[in-house]
Amino acid sequence: MWWKEAVIYQVYPRSFQDTNGDGVADVEGVRRRLPYLKSLGVDAIWLSPFYKSPMKDFGYDLADYCDVDPIFGTLQDFDRLLEEAHALGLRVLVDLVPNHTSSEHPWFLESRASRNSPKRDWYIWKDPAPDGGPPNNWQSFFGGPAWTLDEATGQYYLHQFLPEQPDLNWRNPEVREALYEVMRFWLRRGVDGFRVDVLWLLAEDLLFKDEPGNPDWRPGMWDRGRHLHIFTEDQPETYAYVREMRQVLDEFSEPGRERVMVGEIYLPYPQLLRYYQAGCHLPFNFHLIFRGLPDWRPENLARIVEEYESLLTRWDWPNWVLGNHDQPRLASRLGEAQARVGAMLLFTLRGTPTWYYGDEIGMKNGEIPPEKVQDPAALRQKDRLGEHQLPPGRDPERTPMQWDDTPFAGFSTVEPWLPVNPDYKTRNVAAQENDPRSMLHLVRRLIALRKDPDLLYGAYRTYRAREGVYAYLRGEGWLVAINLTEKEKALELPRGGRVVLTTHLDREERVGERLLLRPDEGVVVRLD
Repeated sequence: MWWKEAVIYQVYPRSFQDTNGDGVADVEGVRRRLPYLKSLGVDAIWLSPFYKSPMKDFGYDLADYCDVDPIFGTLQDFDRLLEEAHALGLRVLVDLVPNHTSSEHPWFLESRASRNSPKRDWYIWKDPAPDGGPPNNWQSFFGGPAWTLDEATGQYYLHQFLPEQPDLNWRNPEVREALYEVMRFWLRRGVDGFRVDVLWLLAEDLLFKDEPGNPDWRPGMWDRGRHLHIFTEDQPETYAYVREMRQVLDEFSEPGRERVMVGEIYLPYPQLLRYYQAGCHLPFNFHLIFRGLPDWRPENLARIVEEYESLLTRWDWPNWVLGNHDQPRLASRLGEAQARVGAMLLFTLRGTPTWYYGDEIGMKNGEIPPEKVQDPAALRQKDRLGEHQLPPGRDPERTPMQWDDTPFAGFSTVEPWLPVNPDYKTRNVAAQENDPRSMLHLVRRLIALRKDPDLLYGAYRTYRAREGVYAYLRGEGWLVAINLTEKEKALELPRGGRVVLTTHLDREERVGERLLLRPDEGVVVRLD
């Protein structure tokens, strides 16, 4: 299966490469940068939404599932990108957003036109509570109630995100079939699969019961954390929907050309793994982000990996993630030195890694002044926090790709939609191409090394190590050791071998049964 051996590279289309001088990246920009992606060694590109949209949530509020928004280009631009990617041996995954549409989508406009509309049941409508308020206490991910009153028809509609993102009713078979036809539209064009947005949210409790309070919530924490979301997340019906989506993918799959489903799912391992059984090839495993990065210690990382490996069946294939468009940058969370160590961890664990654009040059969270904040989740908190306390939200990890040291980092010829990080003069692709010990060269080396069969398919085993060092064996002949401290550490090896790669990119040497790790150093050893 190609996706087991692949490295997936996420492109956030607004921020990769602007080619028409409007400050927003586009599909043509991705096409022009395909040689760079090929040189990096990745195997598949995942494109975040580029569909027609009012852009209230930058493309995750779709007004047309089957067309490209003019800000990103045309369908012909996409077809050209797909053709050239395939010619280079690169697969292309696109985002599927099945949980909700834009409030400007024709389906919703028809649904809200009348209680008797043929598409009324395509969305989730409920009468007000006895006091006239929302039907229940469900909360939006972006703050406030998950319900908005439609004055014209006197009912509330559900939206787990913005009011401009009404939730589709997946219990309606017509809705499901319409979404499956969307999948077929892109599969016929030749895409290699989908990253499915908020896959674990497709179904809600049939009785729309209030969600219980969270006893661990405290003031100052995330508002949605006030409740335990047992009636809006991971409902049993979801697995049947996933199975139906898998059947659509299988219609287009053939040996060597399997169409793959990657599912966005934020759940504990026991719940996450059920999505494998339902038919999702790669239910995203975010545990390194949410459990590993905040507690970057060997014993914690080993616990995360061992728990996952112990729960997987022989048919389940692991996957790992350290960054995406919703999470702070890897280099900002760990620092530059440990970001290199993190890359070694990601590319040497068993399973398919997903890499976020720009992390290969150690891009950091951008600096976003309050007046330039774009993220709707942050803007929704403006009234509550006040203008000068406005949080940057998810904008810092979405700043433009830093290609070179020319104005606007080679991303555009005009001021971009988000400010370029001020460090672009020294942190950019062109500069790192010329530095043989740069993060960019390290990532290239790691991706190439990962193609070894033992690093692809060999078993994982945690290896005993001293405090501050996380070490593990892969297959029969590889040992990976990463020093998570700023002090020199020693590691006793099971036998001699050869250091074939270090995060410092400055040594390849034979070693005996004792290995010295410098501060913030990771090494890969080929054992004798």
